[in-house]
Amino acid sequence: MTDVYVSNHGQMADCLQGLRVVDLTRNLPGPFATRLLADLGADVLKIEPKQGDPARVFGKLFAALNHGKTTEQYDFHDPKAIDSIKAHLKNADMMLDSFRPGILADIGLDAKTLHTINPKLVMVSITGYGVAGNDKKEESHGKEGVHLEGAYLEDAHLKDNSQVIHHWSDKAGHDINFMAMSGVLDQLKTAAGGQAMPNIQFADLAGGSDTAVIALLAAVFAAHRTGKGRHIAISMTHSLYNHMVMPKVTGKLINRLSGDTSATPPMPQHDFLGGALPCYRLYQTADLRYMAIGALELKFWQGLCEVLDLPALKNIHWQLGVMPTTPESQTATRTMAKTFASQTLEHWQGVFAATDVCVTPVLNLHEAKAHPLFAHQDEHHTTSGWQQIN
Repeated sequence: MTDVYVSNHGQMADCLQGLRVVDLTRNLPGPFATRLLADLGADVLKIEPKQGDPARVFGKLFAALNHGKTTEQYDFHDPKAIDSIKAHLKNADMMLDSFRPGILADIGLDAKTLHTINPKLVMVSITGYGVAGNDKKEESHGKEGVHLEGAYLEDAHLKDNSQVIHHWSDKAGHDINFMAMSGVLDQLKTAAGGQAMPNIQFADLAGGSDTAVIALLAAVFAAHRTGKGRHIAISMTHSLYNHMVMPKVTGKLINRLSGDTSATPPMPQHDFLGGALPCYRLYQTADLRYMAIGALELKFWQGLCEVLDLPALKNIHWQLGVMPTTPESQTATRTMAKTFASQTLEHWQGVFAATDVCVTPVLNLHEAKAHPLFAHQDEHHTTSGWQQIN
């Protein structure tokens, strides 16, 4: 089989050559962001506290996130160490941190101070819920509050959780909390309506890492043009909320197409792309695995019906006016479910291997690692998401 994806770690590694990054972040969101920058050729200096990045206990995860970076360790409470960090920042293009709002000022690495020594420096702070005011220092929990990703509370002088939280930016949280508050977690429903527990850190990676990289590159481009840097706060919660562009409108679409005049949106598992349509959903196989059906357009649905020898279903499609609330559509769903349940995943993989109707098996992680799509993954099981064509 011809591989369809070629690794581009080497091909794209010249894009950010000469870009100097100082990374003060820990755990997952920040290190993954600077891993992406390093893959594109940036020179990344990772600065850890004396006790090291907490992610070091995960071994291979830490290596996957931080290989190829220069690493130094400092005591963030030592003024001499802060001076050493400032020396690195004097000639840097960008700095990332994941401290709680106010901590940078407490340790002497705030934007006002740093822009005095490097006006072009771009600073990005990855936070859980953003900051209060316009980069103003909030009421601090104390200088001991250097935190982990997701604002994990580790203030040594706080013996309980009875302190008053004046703003969301003060609150501790992790990926699951940011997903919950953004509304994204509620969108992950089972077919029966139960709440699914995600095993992928969508807030950390999409809301944090990817959003931070976009902001960094945009701000550095502006700094090279204007000579002025800036300090940007990334809110993982707000970024995730912004990603819900489809659910914000598709519920109303389903109601309108179904003749429902109420203002109540459908449950996520009954939304347009959440399982309402027989042409776009998961179907269980005989061995309790799943096939993913993405035949959203009429031509793919009709092609799917031909492959399954179900000609009676070819015109039962939303583009022909057959809405998911109609008996015809619900019958089509039941027929599809019965058909896929009659054979194993392996059988259906063989059936659809040579077709082009948007039908794929739901692979587990082991199967995905072994698939030809990912034949060029590196020793860290990484493949870049970009592909240089010429």
